Amino acid sequence: MRILLVEDEEGLSNALVEIFKKNKIGVDAVLNGTDGLKYAESGSYDAVLLDIMLPGIDGITVLKKLREEKNNVPVLLLTAKDEVSDKVTGLDAGADDYLTKPFSTDELLARVRALTRRKGDIKDTSITFGDLTLSKKNCELQTQTGKAIKLSLKEFQILELLFENPHQILTKEKLIEKIWGNDSNAEYNNVEVYLSFIRKKFENLGATVRIRTARGIGYSLEDETR
Repeated sequence: MRILLVEDEEGLSNALVEIFKKNKIGVDAVLNGTDGLKYAESGSYDAVLLDIMLPGIDGITVLKKLREEKNNVPVLLLTAKDEVSDKVTGLDAGADDYLTKPFSTDELLARVRALTRRKGDIKDTSITFGDLTLSKKNCELQTQTGKAIKLSLKEFQILELLFENPHQILTKEKLIEKIWGNDSNAEYNNVEVYLSFIRKKFENLGATVRIRTARGIGYSLEDETR
């Protein structure tokens, strides 16, 4: 595994590099967005850890440029901001996950493991439910008419679980366990944010498939035509 760390706080960057090396994770570190974009474009990394507030080019702009170039490397945003709007902006730009500073070493490593192990698992297969098809090869959601929309890694993981278990209620605890892992400090809010984005993508595709909320329990995938 090799990751790219784009963090302008040199002290934090050095500390994180040591943590990764101690855990036998290869890492390259740069201190500004301009270098971060150049390194990330090389396609040499299994994941990118990207700070939002960066000199040169800010993290959100770096992320948008990567996604415009069809670069689907998993990206974990690192930010000191804890506002939901900032998290939503990052996810909307194509981030796969986010982590708010300060964070624990265990939490950071758990998020990195989750990102990288999923990247290697995706195979050239697809799952269809209702009028939607989930493409594992391209991380896309497609309609029967051929319209498609790209998914972030976390959106894909949530949908994969729902597509594999249609009409079954999956609890928030189960989603967190399966996607973030037992050693993660992910909260219910993480699930809700990603589900909000998925629902908007369903609407953009004009799908009849919906994610139904079982209040206080969890979520299920349903087809409104049935």
